[in-house]
Amino acid sequence: MAMCSSGLGSSLMVRMNIEKALKTIGADGVEVEHADLGSASNADADVFFVGKDLENSVAHFDDVVVLDSIIDQNELVEKVRTTAERLGIPHTS
Repeated sequence: MAMCSSGLGSSLMVRMNIEKALKTIGADGVEVEHADLGSASNADADVFFVGKDLENSVAHFDDVVVLDSIIDQNELVEKVRTTAERLGIPHTS
């Protein structure tokens, strides 16, 4: 799940970029959603992606990937790949 403070623009953009990253690494069958911090809970997703500006606001979530830049697709691909490997999600690259 991609999260931002309002659940609108930036989380939707990160969600779409996560979906692109999943295609880039060849991972299928992964569902990606987006939400705001106030309405999301640990039960909503296996992993939460947030921008560095929200790092302190997500300490209560179990599995968080912090993005240094929410617009850097190369960083996102690498972090999605690392997360897929950590969770045992099959991928081709």
